[in-house]
Amino acid sequence: MMDIYQAIAARRSVRAFLDRELPEEVLNRLLEAARLAPSAKNFQEWRFVVVRERTMRQQLARAAKGQSFVGEAPVVLACCAETEGYVMTCGQLCYPIDLAIVVDHITLCAAAEGLGTCWIGAFYEEEVKKLLRIPPQIRVVSLLPIGYPADTAPASKNRLPLAKIVHRETW
Repeated sequence: MMDIYQAIAARRSVRAFLDRELPEEVLNRLLEAARLAPSAKNFQEWRFVVVRERTMRQQLARAAKGQSFVGEAPVVLACCAETEGYVMTCGQLCYPIDLAIVVDHITLCAAAEGLGTCWIGAFYEEEVKKLLRIPPQIRVVSLLPIGYPADTAPASKNRLPLAKIVHRETW
C-alpha cells in the first residue's frame, strides 16, 4: 500500500471505471478513514448513503447532470451532512468544510488502495434526496463514485509553483 505522500501524488479524478466489484472490506476501510476525520467542535455531522445497486447508480448519474460515469462505478457514496448550520468564529459554515475533509480522507485512502474516485458537485440535490429517500433536513454535499480505474496511467497534475501560492509571515 502507498504511503500518504504517494497517495496524494497518485490521486486523480477518475471518470472511467472497470466493471469490477468493490470488496466490502475495502469499502469499510474507506468509511473508517472517513469516520476518523476531524470536524469542527467534533460535531461529526457527516452521514453517508452507500449505493451499490446498478439501477440506482444510473439514476444518480442522471441526477448528476447526466454524467454517465457516475453510474459506472461499482459504488457511489452520497456524502451528506446532518447539520444545525453551525457557523465557526471565522464566519464559515462548518459542515461544508468538515465534509471536504472527510471526502479528502476517502479519496486519498482510495488512491492508496489502487482505486479511483471523482468528487461530484454537479448534481441536483433535491433529485438525489428523492432518489435516496434522504430526509429534508439533511444536506447532500457531494457524490463520490468509487471503483477500479479503467485507465491506470499516472496522474498528470498541472499545479501552480509553491512560490505563486505561499506567502511567508505576511502576504
